Amino acid sequence: MKVSVKHIYLSEDHNYFGRYGKGSLDHAIVERDEITLRAGKGIEGDRFFDFKPNYKGQITFFDAGVYAALQEEYPGLAFEPSVFRRNVVVSGVDLNSLIGKRFRLNGVEYTGSGECSPCFWMDEAVAEGTEEFLKGRGGLRCRILNDGSLRVGEFELEVLGDVGDGEQG
Repeated sequence: MKVSVKHIYLSEDHNYFGRYGKGSLDHAIVERDEITLRAGKGIEGDRFFDFKPNYKGQITFFDAGVYAALQEEYPGLAFEPSVFRRNVVVSGVDLNSLIGKRFRLNGVEYTGSGECSPCFWMDEAVAEGTEEFLKGRGGLRCRILNDGSLRVGEFELEVLGDVGDGEQG
């Protein structure tokens, strides 16, 4: 299937992760045209790079259609897809269908390790009710299986099969 990579984002540090009860921070998120991916480690230059062994969120994907739906839900608000702090915004694929799957995009293989569940910080980042709106469509967490790169553009996404024991979760 054809998948369009619309946006790619990196941030060197966390605004929300590990901040429960402490308040959010304001570390920049930067848009890139291309990123370098390292097997088992993540995205070079990103806050989760080499976070911990076999981390399930080495890269995160977000559906551009969910972003558009949220804009319709809150028509008076102006916000960019970077507000969700997911790495890659795509269209053309149901991200939840990739949970528990091994797939290839632009020569890089991934395992869909689980939903990138929204948290209460989404209400601060966008508007009250955003966390609830995003439940079940917060994005996809993945592990990276081989070194490579990903850039903005259109690519073929190939589902390679189900993940083996220990590759998901």
